[in-house]
Amino acid sequence: MHRALAELEAAITIAKASTADLPLVRECLAEAFEPYRSDYTTEMFEDTVPSVDALAQRAQQMTIWVARAADGTVIGTIANGIGSEGVGHLRGMAVSGNHHGAGVAARLLRAAEQELRERGCGAVTLDTTAPLVRAMNFYEKHGYRRTGRHYDKLGMVLIEHRKSL
Repeated sequence: MHRALAELEAAITIAKASTADLPLVRECLAEAFEPYRSDYTTEMFEDTVPSVDALAQRAQQMTIWVARAADGTVIGTIANGIGSEGVGHLRGMAVSGNHHGAGVAARLLRAAEQELRERGCGAVTLDTTAPLVRAMNFYEKHGYRRTGRHYDKLGMVLIEHRKSL
């Protein structure tokens, strides 16, 4: 079992998304967040699973990463950018369901954090919503801590996490 997982992980590549990848990024986000649709406001779901045009706008301000399986299929994504005061920010983390547990999310997270370090960020933030318990556990396992800051966005409460780089 561990050997098969190691082979699967070795076959996965992480790279910056191209414009041609954006429809695949949207598909990955849609698959990952569909189980939470009923927990989200319509506006927040559309912000979390944006249109390809909205992803293109995001790509002008943030780096969007993709994880690819050996056959080239996009199986994961994350975006990172730099916010105020040189603090990095992550958003749009998603991994297709049949690749959970294969190390895809951790590798995407490392790539995004590494770029932020290289760009001079000493810390990084991200926001989650209450329904994303598994995501919060993942981030906390990787050194993120809840800051205690909660704020409303599009009718939902966002929970801020932060990590020193």
